[in-house]
Amino acid sequence: MSKISEKVSELARPVIEEEGCRLWDVEYVREAGDWYLRIYIDKEGGVGIEDCEKISRRLDPMLDEADPIPDSYIFEVGSAGAERELKRPSDFEQFMGSEVEVKLYKAVNGSKAFVGSLVSYNQGDVEIKAGDNLMTFTKADIAMVKLHVSI
Repeated sequence: MSKISEKVSELARPVIEEEGCRLWDVEYVREAGDWYLRIYIDKEGGVGIEDCEKISRRLDPMLDEADPIPDSYIFEVGSAGAERELKRPSDFEQFMGSEVEVKLYKAVNGSKAFVGSLVSYNQGDVEIKAGDNLMTFTKADIAMVKLHVSI
């Protein structure tokens, strides 16, 4: 996590928790020439637009005052989403047994994406069960792991 993301997390977490939500992630990225500060939130039963609006309205002036970001940026507050990316060990612990999609940098057996139930997580290595097959992927091979919602 970048220093900016860490500072914003420290500022945002108490406000987010006061509003009955929890901080999922903070992202500070450059896209199409603009900087974006995105705060992703979560709560039991799901996040609504009202939650995002309330938190955004409370955090915007706090961020202006604390000024943790030297450049201009676009500020967004949104839901972590049903197919959120799992990044931290605690994310993997929380969703153990859930259906996930593992995306790889290089194809294995002609595929770069695999879906299955999360069986284990060990220092970045991920094991899933797809049907009757157990598949293990090393941290170095994994581009991303996210929750997968089957329709």
